[in-house]
Amino acid sequence: MCASYGLDPRFTDAELIAEVDEDILEGLRTWAAENAGETLRPTGKNLRNLNPILVDADGEITVAPAWWGFLIDGAPSRFPSINTRSERLQERPGSLRSRAIVPATGWYEMKKPERVWHEFGLGGGALFGMAAVTQRGRTADGEWFTCYSVVMRPAPEHLASIHDRMPVLIPTPFARDWLSAQGDRELIDEALLAAASLDERVTAVPRTDDKGTERLF
Repeated sequence: MCASYGLDPRFTDAELIAEVDEDILEGLRTWAAENAGETLRPTGKNLRNLNPILVDADGEITVAPAWWGFLIDGAPSRFPSINTRSERLQERPGSLRSRAIVPATGWYEMKKPERVWHEFGLGGGALFGMAAVTQRGRTADGEWFTCYSVVMRPAPEHLASIHDRMPVLIPTPFARDWLSAQGDRELIDEALLAAASLDERVTAVPRTDDKGTERLF
């Protein structure tokens, strides 16, 4: 599962989505700088850390703050909800009705039984997008949030020995389709095919922890 990821303001690739508005990229850099290098983690009931996601708002791509994990009946869901298996979406595509792209420069997984952290990414601090499904949720005090869950798939062979699953990465040419196309079985199948085109670029580097204190660049 993916339970932590990074967004470094020094990201080197400006192609998160085709013809993206520069204001979006600048907004991401500003948010990341204000986050002071902190690792992005699931949102807590008490500490309401909200993370930036890209969504389609009436045909316009925009950045929105979002709660990582689902809220059900005024509380964080009792079932694991920070990640959603791609296989589940293939079987039950109804969950694809609302989607987002999660900007990141790396994600963290622990290799077991060695218990060695690894940072995964596209190398050189490149910015990339992870597929997510979203839904609205409210807290016990009645405040509403957009909630998101990162879509996970089986890892390719060269990464599977470190961790058997990885986020579904959305390449730039497919980004608008992911955000705005009809949410059905065909969409998740196409997303998995598109994600496979990035497999050879994904690397994993050992780290001392998942706090983002070490960088590739």
